[in-house]
Amino acid sequence: MSDVQYKVAKTVREAASLMLAAKGKGRILAGGTDLLVQMKSGMAAPGVIIDVKKIPEMTTITETKGSFKIGAAAPAAVIGEHKKLKKAWPGVVEAINLIGSTQVQGRASAGGNLCNASPAADSVPALVAAGAVVTIQGPKTRRQVPVEKFTAGPARPRSSRARSSSA
Repeated sequence: MSDVQYKVAKTVREAASLMLAAKGKGRILAGGTDLLVQMKSGMAAPGVIIDVKKIPEMTTITETKGSFKIGAAAPAAVIGEHKKLKKAWPGVVEAINLIGSTQVQGRASAGGNLCNASPAADSVPALVAAGAVVTIQGPKTRRQVPVEKFTAGPARPRSSRARSSSA
């Protein structure tokens, strides 16, 4: 394993800038359940790991105008316990509860599940059915994209810009 830098972003914009500066060698650490397995198996060899767990926007669930904003790094266990979200989006919460075991759900996130874009991603069909939208943050701009248009295949975003800030 080669040397890996570890950086903690304080804002979503800073995380996007760090990803840009990593020149394709950066990986986001939201929960780490997939990233750490990929690194151990040799499937991923990032030069920089950018931790986004300290960014409140990335880890919280907020109700906005009758809808919800789920931070991309919000743990599946937290999502599963959110009473209002469970009532409004029961299918989404149930699908997110299928991500890994109870122990894994303490770290795993719907954002990570979406970004990895595994064909077996448990949460993605429910997010599509619910009409979920992803907010993508670049170093300077932010845009929204429907979940179904977010990825081009496993671990391949449709855009070369920074990954999800919220799902």
